[in-house]
Amino acid sequence: MMDTIGLQKIKPGALGGRGCIFCRFVFRNPALAVSLAFLAIVTGLAVLAPLLPYDAYRLDVLHRNELPSAHHWFGTDELGRDVLARIAVGARVSLFVAVASTIVAIAIGVMIGTISGYLGGVADSIMMRLVDAMYSFPDMLFAILMAAFVKGYLSGDVHGFWGPLAELYRLSGGILGVLLTLGLSSWPTTSRLVRSQVLSLKHAEYVLAARLSGASGWRIIRSHLLPNTVPVILVSITFVVPNAILLEAGLSFIGIGVDPPTPSWGTMIGDGIKSVQSYPHLLIFPALAIGLTLLCLNVIGDALRDILDPTLAGSRNA
Repeated sequence: MMDTIGLQKIKPGALGGRGCIFCRFVFRNPALAVSLAFLAIVTGLAVLAPLLPYDAYRLDVLHRNELPSAHHWFGTDELGRDVLARIAVGARVSLFVAVASTIVAIAIGVMIGTISGYLGGVADSIMMRLVDAMYSFPDMLFAILMAAFVKGYLSGDVHGFWGPLAELYRLSGGILGVLLTLGLSSWPTTSRLVRSQVLSLKHAEYVLAARLSGASGWRIIRSHLLPNTVPVILVSITFVVPNAILLEAGLSFIGIGVDPPTPSWGTMIGDGIKSVQSYPHLLIFPALAIGLTLLCLNVIGDALRDILDPTLAGSRNA
């Protein structure tokens, strides 16, 4: 049986075959290979940040605003902190927030999209109107409003049920607030994609056969619908992850994201703008880090969509 994007019902070994296709894509596409290598370097830098010669939080007022040199490859900032070390810690923050918020957004989007598509009728209309309402707000504006609310509430004197969450917010340096903001604002795209896939799959012959055999709705969703929405979910991840990194940088840039002194690419760009004429390296390096990371994620996302959607790949090659 064929689903809407031209993929057969998932069978054992299918993912392995697609892995081989991805390997061939890497060898045939230099841009994809470079993108994967760059992301590997960024990830390695984030993981190995504590092993760097300089501490991202150590102040050295005798070496403030130094230009890139053999001792400080990316120079130092206005407080004498090593820029490379801060970019490494900022990469850890951005990648962690992107991955964790994507998991939250995908979980919410898949749940709402699956239930909406399978039930249909009034439930589908209500859920889709909620999605339309969220789409009426620009992503950044909605994220700013939610981040301001979460940050203002959890950073105050909170007791009772929300007390542990507020304490976790303070211990994380504001990262928890950004994670919740992005996770709760990035799910509509996933829900739409999953819903459209479920709407077509629920009328497939194998789903009708399962329903006639007495399978419950939950069993049909778990055994037949969700496995066949995996390609769509993977495609939606390629939209959510870059958007999460960009939104996190934007929130930190305007001061409602990660709390100082925790480094973030957004806060580093904001600090670099203040002294861009005298010390441009404070702006150039974090801007390059986020720009190249987003570019590489988009290249990888395009390759993944070509693999999971052969019709799209054919139209591009035509």
